[in-house]
Amino acid sequence: MFYPVYGLLYLLSRLPFPVLYGISDGIYFLLYYVFGYRRKIVISNLTIAFPEKSEAELTKIAKQFYHNLTDTFVEIIKLISMNEQTFDKRCKGDFSMIEDLVAKGKNIQLHAGHQFNWEFGSLFMSKSIKTIPTYAVYMPIKNSAMEKLFLKIREKYGTVFIKATEFKQKREAIFAKRFLFFLAADQNPGDPSAAYWQNYFSKPAPFITGPETGGIKNNTAIVFVRSRIIKRGHYFLECTLCTENAASTAPGEITGAFRDFLEKIIREEPHNYLWTHRRWKWDYRETYNMNWIDKVTRA
Repeated sequence: MFYPVYGLLYLLSRLPFPVLYGISDGIYFLLYYVFGYRRKIVISNLTIAFPEKSEAELTKIAKQFYHNLTDTFVEIIKLISMNEQTFDKRCKGDFSMIEDLVAKGKNIQLHAGHQFNWEFGSLFMSKSIKTIPTYAVYMPIKNSAMEKLFLKIREKYGTVFIKATEFKQKREAIFAKRFLFFLAADQNPGDPSAAYWQNYFSKPAPFITGPETGGIKNNTAIVFVRSRIIKRGHYFLECTLCTENAASTAPGEITGAFRDFLEKIIREEPHNYLWTHRRWKWDYRETYNMNWIDKVTRA
């Protein structure tokens, strides 16, 4: 099944960008106006994040978000046949900080949120960091053909992607050598009772503990990564140092700093974030008090 799917998508990927973005506009119209794909969830999330904004302002952000979402769909397809020169024109950034950390002998974790286009961001990391092995953990796709296709795209420039279900078996061998991990650190935890809890915008939310605990255990440098949308289909990656020595931080400190980082970049570009996921899926309970890491009381 892989080859028919790959063949069809490869042909689509050969279409010029203006045609692909025309297709994206059509998909946007269907998702937003016809099917209302997760529109209630998007508006609910935006209302929690920006209670001070009017309905018209939230609707404007939502529409911009859906445009970015459908653009990401077609840009991922374009990656199938996109050459290196075209990619370099459309995705730029400054990873000099990471090279400095590598030169110091540090292992590194990059923590990022789901900003657009996250697949471009992953590939930019792969192209930029060649001095140590790079890895990423991902949730496997149930459809085997799509799983194989996405791995073919994601591992194009050398990063090794590891299934989340297989990470525990492989981590010791990886951590025994030099490494850089690229982590989507804004994932919703499967078990809210085992998460760190803190205010996120105007409501308490759980944050996964794995990125922080892994960084502390291995005493990695922690770098937060941001993707700015320069214009349609063009992105710029920026780095912010959290700590060079995660083991020297207090419990919850890294996760709290990441929350602050996310809120800042989302407020600056509210349309540049994946709002279709329920960011406040879990309600806070008093039994989670031991996991509350915020310096202030609950919102």
